[in-house]
Amino acid sequence: MATILVVDDAAFMRLMLKDMLERAGHMVVSEAANGLEAVDKYRAHRPDLVIMDLNMPELGGIEALEQIVRYDAKAKIIMCSALGHKHLIVSAVRRGAKDYVLKPFQSERVLGAISRVLNPSISLAE
Repeated sequence: MATILVVDDAAFMRLMLKDMLERAGHMVVSEAANGLEAVDKYRAHRPDLVIMDLNMPELGGIEALEQIVRYDAKAKIIMCSALGHKHLIVSAVRRGAKDYVLKPFQSERVLGAISRVLNPSISLAE
């Protein structure tokens, strides 16, 4: 079971992710609606993993990613975005994101990304 911070400006997306994660046995320790909240809540809760949207108000996902990684170089962050933002996903990975998932979410893809990020020795074939 991993502790997870869910970050998305859309409440229904946070709820959908939280439900998916908790059904899989993970614990959502906190939620954030923007990048500023994400940075604060990461510092407060030090979760095992963050799932964070790229496009958010106040502080975007890439900027929040950079601040979290600056605070904790070992932070494990999975970015999520719509299909049309490939260049932003590449930028996020270059800045420290460990993986990404595309919206609309597919449970297998989200849970697989979490498993790979938390257990890097697991290969895609396993």
